[in-house]
Amino acid sequence: MDSQNQVYGLPRLNEPAPQFTANTTHGPKSLGDYRGRWLILFSHPADFTPVCTTEFMAFAKAHKDFQAIGCDLLGLSIDSLFSHLAWTRNIKEKFGVEIPFPVIDDLSMKVAKAYGMIHPEAGDTSAVRATFVIDPEGILRAMVYYPMTNGRSVAEFLRLVTALQTSDAKGVATPESWKPGDMAIVPPPRTAADAEARAKKGYEYTDWYFCKTAA
Repeated sequence: MDSQNQVYGLPRLNEPAPQFTANTTHGPKSLGDYRGRWLILFSHPADFTPVCTTEFMAFAKAHKDFQAIGCDLLGLSIDSLFSHLAWTRNIKEKFGVEIPFPVIDDLSMKVAKAYGMIHPEAGDTSAVRATFVIDPEGILRAMVYYPMTNGRSVAEFLRLVTALQTSDAKGVATPESWKPGDMAIVPPPRTAADAEARAKKGYEYTDWYFCKTAA
């Protein structure tokens, strides 16, 4: 690992997410506050920027959908609490959208560095568009990075959390563009006997390694 990666951190999937305690627009928050619920922690380059504004409005409009699946939202940028408050108030005034989730004040870059959100070669020391999905046990389950110039699809993160919950509950994998109601993928067999028996287990059978089941 090179020195830059050591400085800015590289969180890893299926390991505990980095702990943090930070001031937010909803008061102090820590990772432990979200224990028992799913969490999407997402960063944006800066307040009062147009692409970030569209993302925040999209997350705000989908907030009830995330809540319905037991998932909270938490934003972050390397801006002050006062900047966050001014920006979220501006979004409400100019666009009629109220931001219902907290936004972390991270002027120290402590949280951003812990999660590897700072990519100097992407532009400057602003946080890139990073998104982290953390499960109820505090385990990092997914992370996605976007460039400064392009906004995220909020609907994809809602789909992703739902897919992860389905995989956990049913012991299945989900195919490309899976959504609730679609068939899921049966995990590959682990023994020759299991592979041989696949055709007789009642799955939607294509071959020993490719079977689907209701999720």
